[in-house]
Amino acid sequence: MVTLSDLASDITKNACESGAEIVELEVAEIGNEFRFSVKDNGKGMSDDEAKHAVDPLSGADEGGAFYKGAGKVGIGIPFLIQTVDEHAGGWNLHTEKGAGTTFAVWFDTGSVETPPSGDIAALFTAAILQPGPKEMIIRRLRKTGASDIRYEIRKTELTEAVGGLDDPGSVMLLSAYLRSLEGNELLVL
Repeated sequence: MVTLSDLASDITKNACESGAEIVELEVAEIGNEFRFSVKDNGKGMSDDEAKHAVDPLSGADEGGAFYKGAGKVGIGIPFLIQTVDEHAGGWNLHTEKGAGTTFAVWFDTGSVETPPSGDIAALFTAAILQPGPKEMIIRRLRKTGASDIRYEIRKTELTEAVGGLDDPGSVMLLSAYLRSLEGNELLVL
Protein backbone atom coordinates (compact mmCIF):
# COMPACT_ATOMS: atom_id res chain seq x y z
CA MET A 1 0.00 0.00 0.00
CA VAL A 2 1.26 3.44 -0.84
CA THR A 3 1.55 5.95 2.02
CA LEU A 4 1.40 9.73 2.05
CA SER A 5 5.14 9.71 2.82
CA ASP A 6 5.76 7.65 -0.32
CA LEU A 7 3.92 10.26 -2.39
CA ALA A 8 5.91 13.10 -0.79
CA SER A 9 9.14 11.18 -1.40
CA ASP A 10 8.42 10.83 -5.12
CA ILE A 11 7.73 14.56 -5.55
CA THR A 12 10.84 15.41 -3.51
CA LYS A 13 12.95 13.17 -5.75
CA ASN A 14 11.57 15.00 -8.81
CA ALA A 15 12.58 18.33 -7.26
CA CYS A 16 16.08 17.02 -6.52
CA GLU A 17 16.43 15.98 -10.16
CA SER A 18 15.32 19.40 -11.46
CA GLY A 19 18.75 21.02 -11.31
CA ALA A 20 17.78 22.88 -8.13
CA GLU A 21 20.35 24.15 -5.67
CA ILE A 22 17.72 24.42 -2.92
CA VAL A 23 14.79 22.10 -2.24
CA GLU A 24 12.32 22.74 0.57
CA LEU A 25 10.06 20.00 1.93
CA GLU A 26 7.31 20.90 4.38
CA VAL A 27 5.10 18.34 6.09
CA ALA A 28 2.26 19.47 8.35
CA GLU A 29 -0.39 17.53 10.19
CA ILE A 30 -2.98 19.81 11.72
CA GLY A 31 -6.08 18.18 13.10
CA ASN A 32 -7.37 15.89 10.36
CA GLU A 33 -5.33 17.46 7.58
CA PHE A 34 -2.07 16.06 6.24
CA ARG A 35 -0.32 18.55 3.98
CA PHE A 36 3.02 18.48 2.23
CA SER A 37 4.68 20.84 -0.17
CA VAL A 38 7.89 20.60 -2.15
CA LYS A 39 9.51 23.74 -3.51
CA ASP A 40 12.63 23.93 -5.66
CA ASN A 41 14.57 26.61 -7.47
CA GLY A 42 15.29 24.29 -10.39
CA LYS A 43 14.55 24.63 -14.07
CA GLY A 44 10.77 24.90 -13.67
CA MET A 45 8.29 24.12 -16.43
CA SER A 46 6.50 26.00 -19.16
CA ASP A 47 2.68 25.88 -19.18
CA ASP A 48 2.83 23.12 -21.80
CA GLU A 49 5.36 21.10 -19.80
CA ALA A 50 3.23 21.47 -16.66
CA LYS A 51 0.16 20.19 -18.53
CA HIS A 52 2.17 17.15 -19.64
CA ALA A 53 3.48 16.58 -16.11
CA VAL A 54 -0.05 16.13 -14.75
CA ASP A 55 -1.29 14.08 -17.72
CA PRO A 56 -1.07 10.36 -16.97
CA LEU A 57 -0.53 9.49 -20.64
CA SER A 58 2.09 12.08 -21.55
CA GLY A 59 4.95 9.98 -20.20
CA ALA A 60 4.08 6.86 -22.14
CA ASP A 61 5.86 5.68 -25.23
CA GLU A 62 3.94 4.09 -28.12
CA GLY A 63 3.91 0.74 -26.33
CA GLY A 64 2.38 2.23 -23.18
CA ALA A 65 5.57 2.00 -21.11
CA PHE A 66 6.46 4.97 -18.93
CA TYR A 67 9.94 6.41 -18.80
CA LYS A 68 11.90 9.53 -17.82
CA GLY A 69 14.38 11.51 -19.81
CA ALA A 70 14.36 13.48 -23.06
CA GLY A 71 11.55 15.71 -21.83
CA LYS A 72 9.26 12.86 -20.79
CA VAL A 73 7.68 12.50 -17.37
CA GLY A 74 6.97 9.49 -15.22
CA ILE A 75 3.72 8.49 -13.58
CA GLY A 76 4.51 10.00 -10.14
CA ILE A 77 2.53 13.24 -10.43
CA PRO A 78 -0.46 11.72 -12.27
CA PHE A 79 -0.59 8.87 -9.72
CA LEU A 80 -0.44 11.42 -6.88
CA ILE A 81 -3.25 13.47 -8.43
CA GLN A 82 -5.36 10.32 -8.85
CA THR A 83 -4.73 9.42 -5.21
CA VAL A 84 -5.71 12.94 -4.12
CA ASP A 85 -8.89 12.82 -6.20
CA GLU A 86 -9.87 9.44 -4.77
CA HIS A 87 -9.11 10.27 -1.13
CA ALA A 88 -10.66 13.60 -0.11
CA GLY A 89 -7.70 15.81 -0.92
CA GLY A 90 -6.44 18.59 -3.11
CA TRP A 91 -3.32 19.78 -4.90
CA ASN A 92 -1.73 22.87 -6.38
CA LEU A 93 1.13 23.13 -8.86
CA HIS A 94 2.91 26.43 -9.40
CA THR A 95 5.85 26.47 -11.78
CA GLU A 96 7.75 28.99 -13.81
CA LYS A 97 10.29 28.15 -16.50
CA GLY A 98 13.77 28.95 -15.18
CA ALA A 99 12.52 29.79 -11.68
CA GLY A 100 11.43 26.51 -10.10
CA THR A 101 8.35 24.60 -9.03
CA THR A 102 6.16 24.33 -5.95
CA PHE A 103 3.84 21.35 -5.58
CA ALA A 104 1.43 21.33 -2.61
CA VAL A 105 -0.86 18.46 -1.64
CA TRP A 106 -3.34 17.94 1.18
CA PHE A 107 -5.48 15.08 2.44
CA ASP A 108 -8.28 14.66 4.97
CA THR A 109 -6.93 12.04 7.35
CA GLY A 110 -10.38 11.75 8.92
CA SER A 111 -11.48 9.85 5.82
CA VAL A 112 -11.07 6.09 6.12
CA GLU A 113 -10.10 6.08 2.44
CA THR A 114 -6.97 8.22 2.98
CA PRO A 115 -3.71 6.26 2.93
CA PRO A 116 -1.70 6.18 6.18
CA SER A 117 0.92 8.91 6.68
CA GLY A 118 3.77 6.39 6.70
CA ASP A 119 7.26 6.83 8.12
CA ILE A 120 7.94 10.57 8.24
CA ALA A 121 11.46 10.15 9.66
CA ALA A 122 12.36 7.81 6.79
CA LEU A 123 10.92 10.33 4.31
CA PHE A 124 13.14 13.06 5.75
CA THR A 125 16.21 10.80 5.83
CA ALA A 126 15.74 9.88 2.17
CA ALA A 127 15.18 13.53 1.23
CA ILE A 128 18.37 14.69 2.91
CA LEU A 129 20.37 11.90 1.27
CA GLN A 130 19.07 12.71 -2.23
CA PRO A 131 21.90 13.72 -4.55
CA GLY A 132 21.64 17.00 -6.39
CA PRO A 133 20.71 20.06 -4.40
CA LYS A 134 23.29 21.77 -2.20
CA GLU A 135 20.62 22.51 0.39
CA MET A 136 17.58 20.56 1.55
CA ILE A 137 15.40 22.43 4.03
CA ILE A 138 12.84 20.39 5.92
CA ARG A 139 10.05 21.98 7.93
CA ARG A 140 7.76 19.90 10.11
CA LEU A 141 4.63 20.75 12.03
CA ARG A 142 2.32 18.35 13.82
CA LYS A 143 -0.64 19.62 15.82
CA THR A 144 -2.93 16.66 16.22
CA GLY A 145 -3.65 16.91 19.92
CA ALA A 146 -1.62 13.82 20.82
CA SER A 147 1.84 15.35 20.65
CA ASP A 148 2.64 18.63 18.96
CA ILE A 149 6.01 19.15 17.28
CA ARG A 150 7.61 21.85 15.17
CA TYR A 151 11.13 21.93 13.74
CA GLU A 152 13.26 22.94 10.79
CA ILE A 153 16.44 21.22 9.70
CA ARG A 154 18.92 21.93 6.94
CA LYS A 155 21.14 19.46 5.12
CA THR A 156 24.16 21.79 5.35
CA GLU A 157 23.85 22.06 9.14
CA LEU A 158 23.47 18.31 9.56
CA THR A 159 26.43 17.64 7.28
CA GLU A 160 28.53 20.05 9.30
CA ALA A 161 27.45 18.46 12.59
CA VAL A 162 28.24 14.85 11.63
CA GLY A 163 31.13 15.54 9.27
CA GLY A 164 29.37 14.40 6.11
CA LEU A 165 26.57 12.05 5.16
CA ASP A 166 28.49 9.60 3.03
CA ASP A 167 29.18 6.78 5.46
CA PRO A 168 26.84 4.32 7.21
CA GLY A 169 27.60 5.68 10.69
CA SER A 170 26.57 9.20 9.71
CA VAL A 171 23.41 7.92 8.05
CA MET A 172 22.52 5.94 11.20
CA LEU A 173 23.04 9.08 13.31
CA LEU A 174 20.88 11.09 10.92
CA SER A 175 18.10 8.50 11.01
CA ALA A 176 18.20 8.26 14.82
CA TYR A 177 18.13 12.06 15.13
CA LEU A 178 15.13 12.41 12.82
CA ARG A 179 13.28 9.60 14.63
CA SER A 180 13.92 11.37 17.94
CA LEU A 181 12.44 14.59 16.53
CA GLU A 182 9.37 12.61 15.49
CA GLY A 183 9.16 10.99 18.92
CA ASN A 184 9.59 7.45 17.61
CA GLU A 185 13.13 6.43 18.43
CA LEU A 186 14.19 2.96 17.42
CA LEU A 187 16.98 1.00 19.05
CA VAL A 188 19.82 0.80 16.54
CA LEU A 189 22.41 -1.92 17.18
